[in-house]
Amino acid sequence: MSDFWILVDGEFGAAQGRALVRDHVVGALGHRSAEQAMAAGVDPREVWFALCDDLQVPPERRWGQEEAKRPGRPARRR
Repeated sequence: MSDFWILVDGEFGAAQGRALVRDHVVGALGHRSAEQAMAAGVDPREVWFALCDDLQVPPERRWGQEEAKRPGRPARRR
């Protein structure tokens, strides 16, 4: 769960990330928010990837800032 929040904060920022997790409804999560899906027992990893798909987070940024910095990976854009 802590990795989920690290990824959310890294990609969207703390304030916007919290709002997205609380309020953004994702069809792939049964038309629930990420917060509702996790409260219902959906694995945070599954929730993260569904959120990324829905918000069109590029694949190279889905594992966080450190992964995007690895050699051969494009730099993370802000």
